[in-house]
Amino acid sequence: MKFDFLVIGSGAAGLRAAVELASHGSVAIVTKSSVGEGSSEHAQGGVAVVLSDEDDIVLHYEDTIRAGDGLCDRDAVMTLVDEGPKYIKELIKWGAQFDMHGDHLDFTREAAHSVNRIIHAHGDATGREIVRTLKSYAKKLENITYLQNYFALDLIVSDGEVFGIKAIDEENKKIVNIFSKGVILATGGAGKLFKRTTNPRVATGDGLSIAFRAGAVLKDLEFYQFHPTALHLPDAPAFLLSESMRGEGGVLRNDEMVRFCYNYHDKGELAPRDVVSRAIFFEMEKTGAEYVYLDMTHLESVFVKNRFPKIYSTLKEFGIDITKDLIPVSPAAHYYMGGIETDVWGRTKIKGLYACGECACTGVHGANRLASNSLLESVVFGGRAAKSAIIDLIDKEICEINYDNYIYKECITNNQIKELQDVMWKYVSIVRDERGLSKALEYINSKLDDFNVDFVCRNCMEYYNMLQLSKMMILAAMTRKGSRGAHYRRDFPERINENWHIVFENVKFDPIIR
Repeated sequence: MKFDFLVIGSGAAGLRAAVELASHGSVAIVTKSSVGEGSSEHAQGGVAVVLSDEDDIVLHYEDTIRAGDGLCDRDAVMTLVDEGPKYIKELIKWGAQFDMHGDHLDFTREAAHSVNRIIHAHGDATGREIVRTLKSYAKKLENITYLQNYFALDLIVSDGEVFGIKAIDEENKKIVNIFSKGVILATGGAGKLFKRTTNPRVATGDGLSIAFRAGAVLKDLEFYQFHPTALHLPDAPAFLLSESMRGEGGVLRNDEMVRFCYNYHDKGELAPRDVVSRAIFFEMEKTGAEYVYLDMTHLESVFVKNRFPKIYSTLKEFGIDITKDLIPVSPAAHYYMGGIETDVWGRTKIKGLYACGECACTGVHGANRLASNSLLESVVFGGRAAKSAIIDLIDKEICEINYDNYIYKECITNNQIKELQDVMWKYVSIVRDERGLSKALEYINSKLDDFNVDFVCRNCMEYYNMLQLSKMMILAAMTRKGSRGAHYRRDFPERINENWHIVFENVKFDPIIR
């Protein structure tokens, strides 16, 4: 198959990129699942954007820098907050229905924001509304082809330039080459590296691993954000309980019903996410409990039901009425601040390869993401990556080049994946130390040594991608012997003040400080 442009991933970033590309050539959206399936669709909290008369981009900029613990790329942050309003107004023009207060958008506040700037849709289904809008708009465009259930194995690269991808056509059980002028990776995050995650099944870090194998630079891989409040029930998924629940007045209590967050930070439940997650971790460690409680019972019942309809109905299925009952919660892996290094136009080190959304590392988030910046990042940098691809590749021809063949063979690795997730959760999650990281690295190395890449399928290659990415995350965490943002070392709790970053490049596992 041949297309002018390939977009790998179909969340908010991928769809926004495809819409931009469609008037400049043929576009294929390649997704290993169905179109729209991914973390974007499950995002509840909202979009942080300067559209209120009481807000300005300087405040949004400063809040983002502060939450990122000083490691944000300032040009990328300014690009995000400055262009964000334009992209959100565009979504509204295309049919996005955000919640209103009378004739105006309804603004709320989440942790680490200095003003009310979060807009939301249907209370707690903001990501779904954005994805719905983009899918609906994209369907009107003739140049977009949807390749669903196609799993990207590797990029086709020659002399530092990308010419397409090699993929598994899962329906026909065969490996295919798909050639193009350029590729935009919008493959999302890697929450499935961990036992507890708010991410969907598809979040296995594929884009980061295939970019690394092709020679792209990966950056800030030690910085993984753990959401403080995910549902904690036996045999239930770690369902996300939005930051907005605390923003609207929800409080956290330990198993003795004592409110504890102010013991760890002067902003209590509205401290940055990394602080609240660690507060819960240490509180559980102190009391021996497996969870704490999120308490909404003191808030007006009708307001809670209307503000959080999806959360209310979902928890009712588990026998919890959030207007009357305490909700058992504990942290879960949520968002990757690190990823494929790009400039503010989505360009990577490889010619013709771009990245946007959670799989990319523009530097917007630094060491810790400001709540509700991720959906904004997806649409802004999804659009910008596409714009740069259009300009860069206008004169490029689609070339078919020879590329090493894989042999397709079905295999089952589910038990191995579960074991990996247990190891990563135990040793590489909210609180880390040298001893645990060393144990995890020894485990990962043994599994990589045993892995056979001669025969491949989606299951085994997802596992291989997870192993590779886990190893780099561990090595980065071992290299940063100190704490910063979401990266916390129990054996080095002091904050590292130096503003250096860790990268992986030249297809080596050796971390480089720069």
